[in-house]
Amino acid sequence: MADHDPGVDDPLGLHGVVPPTITAFHDDESVDYETTAEHARFVVDRGVHGVFPLGTNGEFPLLTGDEREGVVEAVVDEVGDEVPVIAGVGAPSTYETVAHAEHAEFVGADGIVVVTPYYYPLDHDAAVAHYRRVADAVSLPVYVYHIPSKTGNELSLETLADIAQIDTVAGVKDSSKDVPWLAQAIDAHPELTFLVGSDSLLFTGLEIGCSGMVSAVANVFPELVVDCYTAYDEGDEARARELQSRVFEVRDAFKTGGAYMSGVKTALRTREFDAGPLRSPLRRKDDESAAAMREELEGVRGLR
Repeated sequence: MADHDPGVDDPLGLHGVVPPTITAFHDDESVDYETTAEHARFVVDRGVHGVFPLGTNGEFPLLTGDEREGVVEAVVDEVGDEVPVIAGVGAPSTYETVAHAEHAEFVGADGIVVVTPYYYPLDHDAAVAHYRRVADAVSLPVYVYHIPSKTGNELSLETLADIAQIDTVAGVKDSSKDVPWLAQAIDAHPELTFLVGSDSLLFTGLEIGCSGMVSAVANVFPELVVDCYTAYDEGDEARARELQSRVFEVRDAFKTGGAYMSGVKTALRTREFDAGPLRSPLRRKDDESAAAMREELEGVRGLR
């Protein structure tokens, strides 16, 4: 079993299950801040170790700046005294990212998650300068968010090495699904905390040295993912593997009839939690796909 302790440069000691909590909407697609906060409460009450508002599941690229600030405030107010809140602050421009970072610090977030800028290509020097400028603007720990399939910008190991030299960079949330890249990054930077960002790699991430996971499945079934982490943490790898298999089944169910993103909010309804629609052009599953997904979920052992 690999060492999966947080990095020594991480003042929050992030570990365990950190769901990328959802942004709830009213039927007219305006943000429902109360239900957004209630979802953070939903996962915290079921044992997660931290929350990450305004990740991909939080639909952050579809929100205005004011809406993003309101989401962070709502989540911090609800659970900030109980678990670390690491707020997504990334934007295409450094200027906007800095503004979001400063607001997150002002309202009491514990750390910031900075996705690589997206849309425009990013070279080595621009990436390093971006993270340095954001880190210099606040005193919070900075977690690099690497998701090249969505941003179009992949960080090389050499670029990550230079970013890691920035004093307040504390960790990496990796959703590249590139296991060799992640394994080499962990090997090169034991001082950093690494969080695996794909439900397909929860067990694998822990095996190669991640201290925790950012899991979309945990937005709906936090108990399942917490049990997987706990089993691994207690040395019961057989149990952790079995629970990873169940996560695979839930993940596959979420994909029924279309996009994975739609599965999370649709599946939340099976737990009597209505987070409203996704913001257009995203959408929840249609009735036929939702029924098929529910049937698949009913076949997964041990879901609560």
